[in-house]
Amino acid sequence: MEIRSIEPGDAHALRAFFNRTPEGDRTFIKEDVLDEAIVPAWVGEGGACRSVAVEDGKIVGCVSVMPGVGWSSHVGELRLLVDQAYRRKGLGRALARRGLLDAIRLGLRKIAVEVVADQTAAVAMFQGLGFQAEALLRDYVRDHSGELRDLLLLAHSVDDRSSQMATLGIDLALKER
Repeated sequence: MEIRSIEPGDAHALRAFFNRTPEGDRTFIKEDVLDEAIVPAWVGEGGACRSVAVEDGKIVGCVSVMPGVGWSSHVGELRLLVDQAYRRKGLGRALARRGLLDAIRLGLRKIAVEVVADQTAAVAMFQGLGFQAEALLRDYVRDHSGELRDLLLLAHSVDDRSSQMATLGIDLALKER
């Protein structure tokens, strides 16, 4: 499996990935990725940093880092989506690590990610990468069945986590690029 930056030729495979992803999972991307104009914009967009996981020509995961603007220009939002068949195999962690590297390369000092609070595996994965809970928003999201769920905001402060990044090998990965 290869994790790499998104390329212009990925548009068709990216559409196929989003089409086979359940609606409830797609909502955390925050864009209507089934809209015909979105995928071409993703491939050509300059501000965000997007990477994909590819296996046998098929996209099986993606991560985006969306830089903030104005007074939050030092903060980025990480958005992650993994094909259901590839979950619990370390791909989410590898993509999240790639997103963290991309955020640091963009010069961001803080990276945030939103996770439904009862997704304990995802929360644990992000915490293992140095993210810490900063806010719990009760009944903040409505799932595909209409049930309200709590949203957890996790954040990674680059300056506060430099020793942990060294342990995870993130500092070395930055030097290699």
